[in-house]
Amino acid sequence: MTKIQRPTGMQDVLPDDGRYWSWVTKEATALAEQYGFARIDVPIIEYTDLFARGMGTASDVFVQKEMYTIEEPDGKHITLRPEFTAGLVRAYIQNGMGSWAQPVKLFSIGPIFRRERPQAGRYRQHSQFDCEIMGETDPAADVEVMMAAMNLYRKLGYKGLNFQINSTGCPVCKPVYMDALKSYLAGREDELAPIDIERLQKNPLRILDSKEKGMDALLADAPHIIDHLCEDCRDHFVDLRTLLDTLEQPYTINFRLVRGIDYYTKTVFEVWAEGIGAQAAVCGGGRYDGLAEAIGGRSVPGVGFGSGIERIILGIKEQGIEPPAPPSLSVLVAHFGGESKQTAVALTYTLRAAGIDTRLAFARKRRSMKSQMREANKHNVEYVLIIGDSEVENNTVTLRPMNGGQQEVVAVDELVERLRG
Repeated sequence: MTKIQRPTGMQDVLPDDGRYWSWVTKEATALAEQYGFARIDVPIIEYTDLFARGMGTASDVFVQKEMYTIEEPDGKHITLRPEFTAGLVRAYIQNGMGSWAQPVKLFSIGPIFRRERPQAGRYRQHSQFDCEIMGETDPAADVEVMMAAMNLYRKLGYKGLNFQINSTGCPVCKPVYMDALKSYLAGREDELAPIDIERLQKNPLRILDSKEKGMDALLADAPHIIDHLCEDCRDHFVDLRTLLDTLEQPYTINFRLVRGIDYYTKTVFEVWAEGIGAQAAVCGGGRYDGLAEAIGGRSVPGVGFGSGIERIILGIKEQGIEPPAPPSLSVLVAHFGGESKQTAVALTYTLRAAGIDTRLAFARKRRSMKSQMREANKHNVEYVLIIGDSEVENNTVTLRPMNGGQQEVVAVDELVERLRG
């Protein structure tokens, strides 16, 4: 019989990596709350039309058929979410958040799904930390989400960080630029890979982000979108840069930065880091002022970013960063079976109720103390509490430090205070 394995592009997060996950999500949550973002959780499954309208059928997710979609018995199509933003905007509209004090600042952490080629730090199911500000056009809101992203990586110990920024314009000036880009590429179609020929027809801006061979040279003299911005977009980009300069944040104008989804307008950005291999970008986002209207709501400006948890952890490892050791006290309760086992079980739950991390040495039959001490070493506990017949009789435990300190006998009713002291 064939052995069942996990599907391609999925992963098991094993306990050794759990400490990274716990640390990253804890720091991300604390940072979001410090910035005034409130947590929201939206469904993993949405109607496919949400993403067709919001992300655009010319986006890479649609062009490259990356979505996991099924047809319901009633003929409607539902999709495992390929990104957070469209679902959060849908929730904003459906739950009447437009009547709340504006802007509304939301964050979420959870899985997203894309049927794409698996690569380092990127899986077909991967988790994302996502922050959004809705109901505000001020470039300071763009800077707010950018700094939330940047400072998360700084808190985690990343080095060599900088912003890559660009403007993708708006419905007024973006078409003008796309015509200029098409004119530049006219007659050069034979130099384009098949995927870029398709992009040229459906979403010309995505050609700028092409990783295909020869594209760096081909696009070296391509027109820049910031030279084609309307007055409103130009002023917005100038204000954005002024605020970044005020905060003394390092940034580079990247004329080929466009992102892969149709809903972006004006600001797009990525955070780049040094020393993490070939993929310098660790997260990205931007402004999406037309998304709410695209999915059937009133006009609501928005800006946000998404950061993949797996990608964060990969970078942490590549930069040699270690999560902080857990601060909590940990002990193992050892026993010799019989009545000492009953006492050990009761003591284990007493210590846990007092907030002390406690392991119980399981043993259906009598188990050697040597074996239980090996278990204690394996799990790096600080103390072993040994309970034998004399300890049961005298209502005490033998406390053995695992750092080589002096073993002592402690009364049970004094144990919690002794361990915390």
